[in-house]
Amino acid sequence: MKVRVVLGDDHLMLREGLVALLQREPDFELLGHAGHGVDLLRLARALHPDVVVADVTMPVMNGIEVARRVRSERLSSKVLCLSASAQPGQVRMAMEAGASGYVLKENCCDELARAIRHVFNGQLFLSAELVAPILGACREAGGGQDAWVPPPLTWRERDITRLLAEGHSTQQVADRLHISAKTVATHRSHVFRKLNIRSVADLTRYAVRQGLTALD
Repeated sequence: MKVRVVLGDDHLMLREGLVALLQREPDFELLGHAGHGVDLLRLARALHPDVVVADVTMPVMNGIEVARRVRSERLSSKVLCLSASAQPGQVRMAMEAGASGYVLKENCCDELARAIRHVFNGQLFLSAELVAPILGACREAGGGQDAWVPPPLTWRERDITRLLAEGHSTQQVADRLHISAKTVATHRSHVFRKLNIRSVADLTRYAVRQGLTALD
């Protein structure tokens, strides 16, 4: 029995490399691949793969939101997140959204096939570099009774927050997400109100803290 896989990553060269890697594995069947999260979710809904490999920073809908949708829609697929970021906040968000694993892109050539087999067999998988930071973050979070828990943002609000934090203008965000600048501004106002912040600098600090962006 082959492990049926779909793959999503917005970087074409990397995606093609991963496609070639997965096609070399005799126990895998690659059903399809996509360049953004909405198309990846459509593949998951239509093809019912065993494992969905989802890049965390895909446009339109990111990999964390794909994991959340797969779980909320009770699809049978396991989700394995793929990212260049090792920030504990982002890893934690992925796992809380329902992902079964998190692989760093720098390790994906060596680890991806193994990670897919792990999550297919019902096991969790983290790249080795992530284990200690995640355990440390969990201990810190558990030790502070007054730790602030931010209100949840929608997947669109998270994408807009990430892009604004990375320095994109309102119009650039609109162009990348294929929505109007007015819609971006409305979402930004909602985010500011939810988070009780007043500036893009505050928004950037929030995005870094929550692992939405890999900015230092």
